[in-house]
Amino acid sequence: MGQFSMTISAVAGSNLSGNQHAVTPSRITTDIAGQLVQIVRETARHEILPHFRSLDASGLTTKTSQNDLVTIADRAAERRIADAAGALFPTALIVGEEAVSDDPDLAARLADAELAIIIDPIDGTWNYARGLPLFGVNLAVVEDGKTIFGLHHDPVTDSWIEARLGAGTHRRDAAGYRQRLLIDAEVTTSAGLIPTALPRRAGRARWASLVADYERIGALGCSCHDYWLLAEGAVDFMFADQVRPWDHAAGVLLYSEAGGYGAMLSDGAPYLVARRDGPLLCARSPRLWDALRDKFLMPQAA
Repeated sequence: MGQFSMTISAVAGSNLSGNQHAVTPSRITTDIAGQLVQIVRETARHEILPHFRSLDASGLTTKTSQNDLVTIADRAAERRIADAAGALFPTALIVGEEAVSDDPDLAARLADAELAIIIDPIDGTWNYARGLPLFGVNLAVVEDGKTIFGLHHDPVTDSWIEARLGAGTHRRDAAGYRQRLLIDAEVTTSAGLIPTALPRRAGRARWASLVADYERIGALGCSCHDYWLLAEGAVDFMFADQVRPWDHAAGVLLYSEAGGYGAMLSDGAPYLVARRDGPLLCARSPRLWDALRDKFLMPQAA
C-alpha cells in the first residue's frame, strides 16, 4: 500500500479531529433512517416525477453555464426535503445544492457544524431535464464533518441504497427487497468512471494510459448512480475532479460501508464534507488505488 493511501472507512469510523463531539451512529436509528427514506420517496413521487419529461421553458433555468441547470422540480424537492428532515433534526444545518447556489456562504458553515443534513434534490439535473431516466436524490446526515447516514434514491424505479456508519450498505426497493452490498476486492470489471471533460484537462498521455488498461471508461453525469455502480462492484474505480458535498457526502459512506477504498488524489487524505479542492479517487482495493494514482499523476507528455 502506497504512502498516500488511506481507507475512507477507517477514518469514518474514528474521530481524528481531537474534539469532544464523538460520532454517534446511534443518532440514526433504524426508525429515523426509515423516516428519512420515506421523506425522499414521497418527495420523488410528488415533486420530481410529475415534472419528468413534462418540463416547459418556464420550468427550466441555467445557473453558471448553459449546461448547469436547475428546474422547478429541483427547488420544490429541496424545500420539501429540507422542511421534513429539518423537523426530525431541529438543530441541524440544512445544506441543499440550490440553497448554496443562492447563498454560497452556506456551504462554508459545514466546517463548524456539529450536525448537518446535505441534500441534492435532483442529482443529474441535465439528464432529468432532457428526459433521461438517469438521475437521483442524494441525502446525507453529517456529524462533526463525518457522514453517519447516506442515501441515494432512484425515483424512476423507487429503489435506493442506504448506509449507516458501521452498519453496512444495503440496496432496497418498494417491494421489500433488501441486499447487503459487499465489494470483492479481487474481482475486476475492467470498467471505470471518469468525467468526460478530463481528457481535455489532464492531457492525452494520461487519458490514453487509462483507456489502454480498461475496456470501458464512461461518465453518467449523475453521482447518485456513479456511487451505486461502485457500491455494487460494477466498476473498478471512479475519479471525481470536483468534490461538492451534495455529490459525495452520502456516496463516500455508501462506498466505504460496502468495502470500498478512497482518498483525495493529491495528498491521500480522507474525504471530508468541508473540503473544496479535489480530485477524489475511489477504487475497489488499496492496491488498485495506488496504481491508478500513479497513472493520474503521471508526468504529462510534451
